[in-house]
This record gives sequence, C-alpha cells and structure tokens, in this order.
Amino acid sequence: MGGVRELAVPFVVPGPCGVAVRDRLGHLTSQDERVLRAVGEHQGALASRDLKARCADGLEHGADSWAARKRDLTPLSSSRIAGAITKATHDQWALARRCQAAHIQTLEAGIKMLRHRLSLPIGEKGTKRAAGGYRSKSEWFRKSRRLAALEARHAAVVADRQAGRVRVVRGGKRLLNTRHHLTQAGLTEGKWRQRWEAERWFIAADGESGKRFGNETIRVTPDGEVSIRLPAPLAHLANAGHGRYVLTSRIGFAHRGAEWADRITANRAVAYRIHLNVDRGRWYLTASWQRPVVKTIPPETARARGMIGVDTNADHFAAYRLDRHGNPMGDPRRFGFDLSGTAGHRDAQIRHALTRLIHWAKRVGVAAIGIEDLDFTAEKTREKHGRRKRFRQLISGIPTGKLKARLVSMAAEQGLSIVAVDPAYTTLWGAQHWQKPLVTPHRKMSRHDAAGIAIGRRALGHPIRDGVSPARTELRAWGRTAPPPHDRSDRAGHRTAQAGPGTRGREGIRPPTTDRPPGGPSPNGTRKREPSTSNTVRDAPSTQQWVQDSLTHTG
Repeated sequence: MGGVRELAVPFVVPGPCGVAVRDRLGHLTSQDERVLRAVGEHQGALASRDLKARCADGLEHGADSWAARKRDLTPLSSSRIAGAITKATHDQWALARRCQAAHIQTLEAGIKMLRHRLSLPIGEKGTKRAAGGYRSKSEWFRKSRRLAALEARHAAVVADRQAGRVRVVRGGKRLLNTRHHLTQAGLTEGKWRQRWEAERWFIAADGESGKRFGNETIRVTPDGEVSIRLPAPLAHLANAGHGRYVLTSRIGFAHRGAEWADRITANRAVAYRIHLNVDRGRWYLTASWQRPVVKTIPPETARARGMIGVDTNADHFAAYRLDRHGNPMGDPRRFGFDLSGTAGHRDAQIRHALTRLIHWAKRVGVAAIGIEDLDFTAEKTREKHGRRKRFRQLISGIPTGKLKARLVSMAAEQGLSIVAVDPAYTTLWGAQHWQKPLVTPHRKMSRHDAAGIAIGRRALGHPIRDGVSPARTELRAWGRTAPPPHDRSDRAGHRTAQAGPGTRGREGIRPPTTDRPPGGPSPNGTRKREPSTSNTVRDAPSTQQWVQDSLTHTG
C-alpha cells in the first residue's frame, strides 16, 4: 500500500430539491413594458439600499436588525415585497461569505506551493507528486515577489472576513468590468447601460402555501393570466382591483406544466421572477418550487442491475456498461461535446451530451450511473502547474459543478441514481488493468474508456483490479479472497471471489512475487514446458513434462 492514499467510500448522490421552469411573456403592450420597467427600477433601488444596510451590519446582524430593515421597506412597497427583498439580500450576503472563504483557500494553496518551490534549490527536478524548484534565478526572484503579493492579498481578505466585510456588486462584477472594455465586448455604452439596469432590477416574489394560486404578489392563474401586486408608490398604474396590474400576455409552461398546474390548483407555494433579456428584447417569467426531500436508495439497490461508469473529459464522456459483478459488457460509448464559444452554447452542449448518456442508460436497463466526484479547485492554480498553461486551461474548462448539478437533476427525472466515487487512480489503474485485455480487431480502447470501467467497478463496490493471482498470499492484495478447498465437491463453489468492501489492501499495489521454491510454479502462475524433442520424429517418445500451478490444480 505504499504511496496509495486512503480512498473515499462511494455514495449515492441525493436528488434535486427544487424545480424551475421558464416561459416567455410574449405580445406585451407598450404600457405593460412601462409598468414592468417602473416596478423593476423601484424595487431594484430598494434592494440596493437594503443590501448596503446588510453589509454595514456585518457580523452584528440578527433577527432584530432583519425585522427593522423589513419595517423600513414595507411603506415603500408592501409587506410581502419587503420580505422577498430582505430574504434575497440575506442569501446574497451569505453567498458572498462562502465565496470569500473559497478565495482564502485558493490563496493559501498558492502561498503553500510558492513557499515549497522557493525552498528548493534552483533547477531541482520535481516528481509526479510534488513540483520541483524554479529553473533560473530570475524566475525564482519573480516568484518571490508574487509570494509577497499573495501574502498581502491573503492578509487583507482574512482581515475582511474577521471583520464581517464582504464586497457585493448588484448586477455582477463581470458586467461592471465590461464597462471598461466595451470595444472587446462588442457593446456600445447605451447597450451596456441597458444590460446593467436590467440586471439590477428586482421583480420577484416568494411563494406562500395556502394563498390563492400559491403567490399573492405575482399571481398566475391556471389559464395563464399574469398579474402583479404593485408597490404602494406605483399603485396609480393599476388596471385591476386591490392595486394589481394584469398583463395582456398569457403563459403556458411546456415543460412540467402539469406539475405546475397541480401546485397552483392546490394553492401550494410557487415563487416567480420576471426578467428582461436585453439582447433579444424579450421578457421571461420563471416559476420555481421546492420538492420534498426524497430519501436516496441504498447502494445495494442502485447496484442491483449493473452500472454505467462515466469518465469526464474536456471534450467527451467515456462510458462503459458493467454488470453487477463488475464485468464489462459490450463496447465503450463516447458522448462528445464542444466547450468553445458562448456560455449558452457550452451549456447546450453539456445538456445534449447528458441527454444522450441518460437515454442510453435507460435503454440498456441499468439503475445507476457512476461518476467521479471531481473538484479541481486546488488543482488549477498557476503556482502548482507553472508553465503548463494548456493543462490548466484543460482542467479549468471541465464544468464539474454545473455537470454534477445537471446530471443529478436530469437523471432523477428518468428514475436513475448517481453514484459518486473517489477519482484517485481511476485513469492510471484502468489503463493498466483493462485497456489492453479488451482490445480486439473490432474494438479500440482508449485510456478514458478503461477509466470508465474503473469508475464503474468502484461504484459497484468492487476493486479496480481483477483476475486470478498466482499465490494464495497475494490474492487478498490483488482484489480477491482466498480460493476454496482443492476438490470438486459442491461445497467448494467458485475458485475465487471478489474481496469485500472492507478487505484491507484490495485496492493496493500488487506485491511482486520473485521468490519460489526450487521446481515450484512460476511467479505469474502460467504453465511452463521444458524442451522436448522435435515433433518431426513422430515415433520418438515424448520427454515433455508439465508443471501445474497448485492454485489451478483440481485433482
């Protein structure tokens, strides 16, 4: 087991706990758009003011200050709108705190790597597990200055976190920085201003169980009529009773429409958000609701009908089907995608590849898909990989977070479970033990296909290695239990069996066998034949002698 780290136990990923669907608000009149813009601007200004107050409270925030903020917003909007704004502000502040903690971890990883490499002699070569020293004095000097910069940056971020300070940009930091690079972004100042204002609007409402159609602020009836409860300063724009404005547009959710209709008919909570796509000039309404937490199925149930192991790569998914015993079935499958271009194009490519993967899994009849629990947060820093810019871009381009969220959500709709496994050594051991044996004149195997087998076997609870070991003492270290007695009675059963999940050393490195008694079997368990006379002399007596491995002897 030298050098092999302890592997995490595979687990069934919990299913999604929420649903969101979207439909276009088409055929809006000019008056409808004026009302929506007025509501968005007014409530967006209130949201900005509330976020500023929340950030000023810092760690001193509590239930009393939350209630005070809501009381201040209620006369300018309504009680429900004020509650939605303060809740959105709280979630945004909490997200900023989590991002701040992740940023500190990234800085600490970079500082640790820089200190390690600066401590080594110049020109010292690295290993697969640790980077070496820098190649020249000039590079060493530049990295020492970068270390000082990262340490100063780390100290500032830690001080902010201890003081409870966060920096949040309503509308997005990326869009804010785009203002200084309009030419590269292909935007005019007017177009950018429209995007900026639209992103800072706030037209949203939380759902309420027991209320009519599940929402009192933004109400959608079963026949698709959309109405908005206007804030108090804009009540004069209402065209219906109780300060409401009814839009001329009608909606009908094509996706999950029946589920949405069942919820609003039963007056169950449904949250809504209205937003404008400036580039297309279209308004959209998004409905979302929570699902009851579904208890994940036991791992044994997920493995009962076999597994599909999926290796995630920068341009394709490499998948292989395995039966419940861990045996590969059929040929490898590859589902390609292209992650170049716009964010919308990348998202569509991932969605299309996952759809084909899930449809294939349903067609072959498995109940679960095994996938690596990937996280490249600490692996794509420039301090660790240095000049390997292409490799950093490669692992940065794999959408691990979005991939896991989409796969879990899409698989749950098809009744499939997702089993996450430790990604350690799957590519290395898969290529070592499965790539060459499965190559045929009509089947080509890549190391990614072999990694899919390794992932599937680990998800099934089997070791990656397989096969019969040449010595009883080595069987346990090679992934199999010791064989039964050497007789042909029914009590013996199969010659070997898969080592259980708790067997020590089943995923370890197979120890070399070089010593054997004189005249004993060969280390690899194969039969050896001594030289014999030429077979051209047909009537000559044969001097051939066979040496049988004791493990395969059945007499």
